[in-house]
Amino acid sequence: MAVAILLIFALYAAIGALFGVLFVWRGVSRIDAAANAAPWPFRLLILPGVIALWPMLALRWHRAIRTRGRA
Repeated sequence: MAVAILLIFALYAAIGALFGVLFVWRGVSRIDAAANAAPWPFRLLILPGVIALWPMLALRWHRAIRTRGRA
């Protein structure tokens, strides 16, 4: 049981890391206009939080893309 929990956590973290890199590179500016001109140290600073909260941020990014597509 403990191995299964650790594997699930590792999978969550791996997906979060992949998403996090893509999100700080392209997605953060779509969700927050103030972050558009943010320097790379800021983006590296938010990376751990993005990795931890990737499902919520993926949903917000998807909504932002969908909303801008209609405008």
